[in-house]
Amino acid sequence: MAHPQEWLKVTSTGLYCAPGDFYIDPARPVERAVVTHGHSDHARPGHRQVLATAGTLAIMGARFGAEAATRTRAAAYGESVRIGEVSVRLAPAGHVLGSAQVVLEHGGSRVVVSGDYKRRPDPTCAPFEPVRCDVFVTEATFGLPVFRHPPDDGEIDRLLNSLRLFPERCHVVGVYALGKCQRVIAILRRAGYSAPIYLHGALQELCDLYRAQGIELGDLRPATAAARGELAGQIVLAPPSAMTDRGARRLPDPVVAMASGWMRVRARARQRGVELPLVISDHADWDELTRTFDDVGAPEIWVTHGREEALIHHATGKGIRARALSLVGREEEGQ
Repeated sequence: MAHPQEWLKVTSTGLYCAPGDFYIDPARPVERAVVTHGHSDHARPGHRQVLATAGTLAIMGARFGAEAATRTRAAAYGESVRIGEVSVRLAPAGHVLGSAQVVLEHGGSRVVVSGDYKRRPDPTCAPFEPVRCDVFVTEATFGLPVFRHPPDDGEIDRLLNSLRLFPERCHVVGVYALGKCQRVIAILRRAGYSAPIYLHGALQELCDLYRAQGIELGDLRPATAAARGELAGQIVLAPPSAMTDRGARRLPDPVVAMASGWMRVRARARQRGVELPLVISDHADWDELTRTFDDVGAPEIWVTHGREEALIHHATGKGIRARALSLVGREEEGQ
């Protein structure tokens, strides 16, 4: 039986599956790609053939148009697809709409490549599904014990409490366009917030895509179409990059908030001028990462981008073989 490290290789292009002759989330255009989800550090344009969920392909189409891929194949969660000598299926990752883990079976071994994932409930995407395997390839974005994310509803309650305390001020919340924006909206709706939510123009297209995929987001309005006085006491969502631009300065006495797992780090919040940090992450925190190791039961863990050392130490302390992979091109989108 060939060990997975003999047929699953780290290259400068990305993780390469030799017996299937395909890459997982490649960093540059390739002949065959399996894409875990639509964030730009995982889904890139220009591939000849792409296998992904229908949700991920829709996101790639919205972002890249005809450049997304020459040919695409949508696979449902749990559907097995044969690529060369490898059986491939996609399992929910719970990260964003359409996000998937890639389950590879070859030579009597099963490898699960997690992509990015989280374990807590998210009304905008299918929940993470643990898959028993021989090797689990995990992200480590928040792979330090200090990163223990609080309950999402509690963070949204902090936003709503601030809104009640300062009804004359606009609350502008920095959110990533894919996943975080729609999730914050959905949690607000779940908390009973039914008022219009105002959007920066860069967020509208993907909100429309989520709606087309059956995700209800309620009353959304363009922030630029509202009069300045109309935005007092309202919530405006904007990309982090737009928080200090000219459009943000027209908001009435804004309370600057940001939704990110990095808001656990006070220095990052101060650096960005964030008055109301909201610790809402689309990535697994330390407890979710380590619980996943138990749930998948893999005797071997490969750790990709992020804080690798602490997770490797944790795994080896439990008798799990662990090593770091150096995958290039992973960034902060969606954290």
